Amino acid sequence: MVNKPDTAKEFSAIKSSCREVYEKKMLDYGTSWRIMRPSSLTDQIFIKAKRIRSLEEKGIENAQVNEGIEPEFTGIINYCIMALIQLELGPGNPLSPEDAMRLYDEKLEAATSLMNHKNHDYDEAWRDMRVSSFTDIILQKLMRTKEIESHHGKTLVSEGIDANYMDMINYSIFALIKLRFGYE
Repeated sequence: MVNKPDTAKEFSAIKSSCREVYEKKMLDYGTSWRIMRPSSLTDQIFIKAKRIRSLEEKGIENAQVNEGIEPEFTGIINYCIMALIQLELGPGNPLSPEDAMRLYDEKLEAATSLMNHKNHDYDEAWRDMRVSSFTDIILQKLMRTKEIESHHGKTLVSEGIDANYMDMINYSIFALIKLRFGYE
């Protein structure tokens, strides 16, 4: 008998592994990212997404840096959370490890809540999507985010920068679920 997919359980497992990477990197580097403006974090996310697309198009076996796609999606998630924190606090002084983890958890829970609402309404349509489509959607969200940033965060009818970061978190988690749990 094949196990039925369990989005909440799979989502939680991916979140836990991303949180672990964030925490370990924070112990290595501190919160040095606090110096960055949100637009610089957007560019960091862009670099990760472009590498994923390059690997998808060229083939992972042709990569010259042997890191694969999964760490890049994890990086997108963690950089998006850093960007959400920067949107709230603005660039500034380093955070204590406790504050950095608390804010990380707050932002990730907000993205999870959004995913739960959208996933209910869309009836898990993401399960029928390709990982490469998640990559393209993330790149589209990045282009939108850059455009909004060039307008100083102002939109006429569209969602703001924070909504785009949260969507990128969720699409990255969906991609990691598909990759790690063998749904691709």
